[in-house]
Amino acid sequence: MAQQVIPVVRQLDQDHKTDLVKLFRRLRHLPYCVWLDSASDHQHDRGRYSFLTADPVAWCRADMTSPDPWPLLRQWCRGLQHRPLDTQTLPPFCGGLVGMIAYEAAWWLEPALRPPPEQVPPEIPGMALGLYDWTIAVDHRLEQVWLLSTGLSETFEIDRERATKRADQVMGWIAADPCEPDSAAPPNPHSSAGVTSNFTDEQFARSVAEIIEGIREGDTFQVNLAQTLTRRATCPAKSLYERLRLVNPAPYAAYFDCGAYQVLSSSPEGFLQVRIEEGQRVVVTRPIKGTVRRTGDKSEDARLGGELLASEKDRAENIMIVDLMRNDLSRVCEDQSVEVTGLCELESYQRVQHLVSTVRGVLCPDSDMTDLLAACFPGGSITGAPKVEAMRTIARLEKRPRGAYCGSLGYVSLSGAADFNILIRTVTERLREDGSAAWEFPVGGGITARSDPQEETEETWVKAASLLEAIEAAG
Repeated sequence: MAQQVIPVVRQLDQDHKTDLVKLFRRLRHLPYCVWLDSASDHQHDRGRYSFLTADPVAWCRADMTSPDPWPLLRQWCRGLQHRPLDTQTLPPFCGGLVGMIAYEAAWWLEPALRPPPEQVPPEIPGMALGLYDWTIAVDHRLEQVWLLSTGLSETFEIDRERATKRADQVMGWIAADPCEPDSAAPPNPHSSAGVTSNFTDEQFARSVAEIIEGIREGDTFQVNLAQTLTRRATCPAKSLYERLRLVNPAPYAAYFDCGAYQVLSSSPEGFLQVRIEEGQRVVVTRPIKGTVRRTGDKSEDARLGGELLASEKDRAENIMIVDLMRNDLSRVCEDQSVEVTGLCELESYQRVQHLVSTVRGVLCPDSDMTDLLAACFPGGSITGAPKVEAMRTIARLEKRPRGAYCGSLGYVSLSGAADFNILIRTVTERLREDGSAAWEFPVGGGITARSDPQEETEETWVKAASLLEAIEAAG
């Protein structure tokens, strides 16, 4: 019988309810700090909770030349399964696994996608996984903040005394003053102050036209194409993240220090959410397809939103991905349980408006979280359809790995709950061989037979606007 999990719970004071950045600054120096930061949509389930943790009891980072980490992910997910825990009174994440699965991690699932070994750069992120025994959980709806400590060990044993000692240690970190100061970013003598791309606008438009021609010839139905923007780092990644969450708050925002690189995201898109409802593991995915800008003028935004809702091209693009996600979920969900509960609904964010759909299913009793992730990864909204052929087209045209971008970041909780985003609107900070730091931030969109090459090119810059503003301000 699995050990019962009874976390040590400490309620934090009013100051921490209103100043999460202060908490972040006091903890971000710790190893592998992660902030799953619901910075908007607090009245919806997707944006209700935020979680901040660090210093995991076990850690694994795999690059694309490392052994396949999917078996370790499965081992850890199974180690967290079936533990009695009161999910009605606790936040959905009280400790467990937090992980980043990079886009190229699909190579381990579908070897046909993997290029020859000599063409695989060793520094491409694959996965970064941590087992975290404590978390600071924020319920934005109730305006409550707790420290939850489970006593979880790297062998999945639960120890109440260890949980109490750990809670005392974290409370000491929180009380530390002053907050850890920022340090300057390493200088980058070889890069200009501007942004560079792996495409010119003309090259990107030509690639869009090539995809359209391939769709007409029957190669694919839809392909998500991205250009990767790069700029030298002008401040620490943790400082850039604070600016990014102000400029573009999002319900699936996150900061994750993976050691060799840092992932900063203001993603609006949920990939896979699992909640326990009447003893069943209910899965929800919310693909985004269809984008128009926000102008700040209510009447103009309403007009643009109406045009997006009426757009045959954007609606068709969204429905194709809904069908793909229904098919992916049906591989691990109970028969007849997969249903569309929202189709092409308009949602507004800080800089853009999107069409968002919702697909729901009930996970099979013999399927675990790794089965669910593997069946659906990467999300169809950032590949296209059919998925494997679309990914081949992406690799051929983009000519560089995506890394964290279009991968996924989230948690698997001791409670049985899970929540992963899709890493769009995402910056990855890397150290280069000369010791300098650079920010990489791809932006893209779905291409269909109805796409216009020039409009698709412009859409990527609309999506980049909030990232560029945060980067300019941070600099």
